[in-house]
Amino acid sequence: MPPPIHGSSVVGMYLNDSKLIAENYSTIFFNLSTSQKIDEIGRNPINKIGIYLKLVFKILRHVITNNFDLIYIAPTVKGIGFYKDFLVVFLAKFSSAKLVFHLHNKGVSLNQEKLIDNFLYKLFFKNVSVILLSRHLYSDVKKYVVRENINYCPNGIPLIAGGVGESRDKNGRSRILFLSNLIVSKGITVLLEACQILKTRGIEFYCVFVGGEGDIDIKQFNTLITEKGLLDCVEYLGKKYGSEKQDEINLADIFVLPTYYHNECLPLVLLEAMQNGLPIISTFEGGITDIVEDGITGFLVQQKNAEQLADKLEILIQNQALREQMGRAGREKFLREYTLEKFENRMVEILNAVTDNKH
Repeated sequence: MPPPIHGSSVVGMYLNDSKLIAENYSTIFFNLSTSQKIDEIGRNPINKIGIYLKLVFKILRHVITNNFDLIYIAPTVKGIGFYKDFLVVFLAKFSSAKLVFHLHNKGVSLNQEKLIDNFLYKLFFKNVSVILLSRHLYSDVKKYVVRENINYCPNGIPLIAGGVGESRDKNGRSRILFLSNLIVSKGITVLLEACQILKTRGIEFYCVFVGGEGDIDIKQFNTLITEKGLLDCVEYLGKKYGSEKQDEINLADIFVLPTYYHNECLPLVLLEAMQNGLPIISTFEGGITDIVEDGITGFLVQQKNAEQLADKLEILIQNQALREQMGRAGREKFLREYTLEKFENRMVEILNAVTDNKH
């Protein structure tokens, strides 16, 4: 659950608040997060020991005293977070309940050759059902989970009220939106390099970055745009939530996420862009290819390739009709596949099927 705000915590919030889940299940919810800010994730584990131990004892007490039918966990699958969540899973296995893992991150295949991790993964994934966000993510866990125990449930987000893109200026400079935390592997520097290329080509544009500070802070960001001569066409607007974030999406003409983030699976920000009729430029990472149909709802580019990114941006900047066509195709795809209602229905179907199989 937020804070901090990231894909997994937001989905956790949707499930916790879901009326449909509440109608089908009597639930007890435990927040497994021990971080309050994005830059705390995976860091300073000693400072979180007290919070974690209280959580562990609370879970153990409930596992012992309640006869659960189902235990649903959204675990971390590598690094310190994995070892932390492994103990929670170990305790859950003392219950007779059916275990379901909902994976919002990846990295099993990167660590499975390590002796200790391989041993723990075998115990971790034994006799569990797994929910993945995309078929493209199965290769990460295929060593430990047979396909019969895999379910697929892409994320969904709530429908927004009101019109889509009402604030877009069809006569001004094309406005490019980056909406994510300032994390290098989200493609921050790649996009800045692409902006620099566009400027040398004489292309008119304005690029805004919206999100919290990560491993790049505001001072470092401003230094970068100064060094690249982008002060007149690039701006960092900080964090935006609710209506303020929606205002920025409404103003945008193009959405860009040139990510190579190791945990990228199915970014919610891409669904937000689709819902709002924005063409998307992103990369071949995780389940992104499910969302962005290359040449139809946007473009996919190779990771860390600023030249290719600049080429695709130039195409969209110079072709308003193509932007609008791709935006419409993306919104139609969103309404077919990625609404919160569709997500909740899929989740209930999966959880019901898993529970029935238990009996």
